[in-house]
Amino acid sequence: MCRVLAYIGPEIPVESLLLKPENSLINQTLDPERHPQLQLAGWGFGIWSEHLLKTEEPLLYHRPMAAFYDDNVAGIVPSLQASTLLAHVRAADYNSTVVLADENCHPFSYQGTPWMIAQNGDLPNWKLLQRELLQHCKDTFLEQMRGTTDTEFLYVLLLSLLEDDSDEGVQRGFEEMMKLIVKAMDSLQLPSLTKLKMALVAPNRIIGVNFGTGHQGETDPAGDWRELRKSGPGTDDFALSMLLEPMYLLMGRNFEDDDTTYDFEDCTEEEATSVILASEPLTENDGWMNLEFGEIVFLEKKGASITRSVDRLKV
Repeated sequence: MCRVLAYIGPEIPVESLLLKPENSLINQTLDPERHPQLQLAGWGFGIWSEHLLKTEEPLLYHRPMAAFYDDNVAGIVPSLQASTLLAHVRAADYNSTVVLADENCHPFSYQGTPWMIAQNGDLPNWKLLQRELLQHCKDTFLEQMRGTTDTEFLYVLLLSLLEDDSDEGVQRGFEEMMKLIVKAMDSLQLPSLTKLKMALVAPNRIIGVNFGTGHQGETDPAGDWRELRKSGPGTDDFALSMLLEPMYLLMGRNFEDDDTTYDFEDCTEEEATSVILASEPLTENDGWMNLEFGEIVFLEKKGASITRSVDRLKV
């Protein structure tokens, strides 16, 4: 699976999020702590900032190469700052069937929606499942699809299902998307382990989702992910552990003032002014909270404060 990082809070240097923490996203490209593969298939980020000329649009950057080989990391990233960020490093199978192109690098962002998306996950057989799922996709989003990844197709499907952009509307959209995927797998007799660990981001908002299906297409797979991980890469138990592992979030304040450990100042949740959602913790801070399998989290910057609410997805 890939690695994802999302941030909302005061404007801070992008390099403080992507480059300088001890387990930064760029470091995870080469040395992920909780994934057996290197992230060599590309990377990208999208930001909103009051210092951009077009403050209402995200600035998007994609490159289909390992992030630690990208000379723009040192040339561009230190010149940027952001109040909302979504970044991603892409993992893919090590074979010639993988398409390395800008169009396949996350995050994805379309016209006609405030949301951009990135995920660390996998929808096996997605090209075949389209037989059942395309009927639920709207032309306005299908026409914008440029790449060949399951994530971009899921983005099209989700946007097509959204009734509105409220927290409740987005949750219903995710739940309906999962129901349609399970129904399609059943109709085509293509059950498989599906990982949908997504970050949906708009200005000052992050919606994180951690769900999917087990090996037989069940929506309630069970197990202790740490124990399952011991079976080792290539086993069904290991794959299930990757599904059941939580995503991680950290709330705090004054991240932008810490130029040594690049961590938040300890504070109560009510005092928090910033939040990070990530595939794995960026720091050794004990305050990282889990977004468990089957949960959706709503994070929003309101004034100087961050609000957080968590719910179970009903599939």
